[in-house]
Amino acid sequence: MTQRSILAGTNPTVIIKAGVNVTVRGVDGEMVTAESTNRWGLKVEKRSEAEFARARAAVGEVVLFDLRLKKPNFGEKPDDVIEVQVGGSGEVQVPFGSNIKVYAGKDIDIQDIRGRVDAYSGFRLNLRDAAALGNASAGGSMNLDCQTLLGEKVEFKAGGDIRLYVHDLKSAAIRVKDLGGFWEARIGDGLKSISLKCGGDVTLVTNEKVEALPPNYIVGKIEKPAAA
Repeated sequence: MTQRSILAGTNPTVIIKAGVNVTVRGVDGEMVTAESTNRWGLKVEKRSEAEFARARAAVGEVVLFDLRLKKPNFGEKPDDVIEVQVGGSGEVQVPFGSNIKVYAGKDIDIQDIRGRVDAYSGFRLNLRDAAALGNASAGGSMNLDCQTLLGEKVEFKAGGDIRLYVHDLKSAAIRVKDLGGFWEARIGDGLKSISLKCGGDVTLVTNEKVEALPPNYIVGKIEKPAAA
């Protein structure tokens, strides 16, 4: 087993790239710690955020991260980011308050993050106990459990099923295209726009009233959250 750790502070920005599977956990402390059990390489380093002006991830077995564009600094002090590269599969522990961006060729499992999460998985994506979700996509299934969604207009796409539970979602217009076709619904006044597109089935988890919208007045699978 290979392990690397770096002092990052309590709310760092961390970019994680894995060739196969990766598990990310929020922990108490100021260290970012990465472990890999295979021989495909592990690297942990601190870089300027300006070096990540552009990053591309190809969804599938191979994840591409090599396209970077360095911007001129113009005398400004850039923010530092921690970059973790895992050639195969691994586990990464980050401070609870981290803002993370995760790419993996196959599966991503994320838990206990109090900052922003963006995640792009070639196969399965599982997100639990996250404070704020920005962007997410998966080639297979996607299970998203977060406190809030960032932005007034969001879209999530997956090749398989999507299960979405946003704890503070009180007002949203929801548009779904899944295996059963197209349906629209509204929660509250419909202020936030949410689009869900997948090759499987969409499950919306909420305690709020979900109102079917015209012209068809059809809704898909709606569930109540599990009792704590």
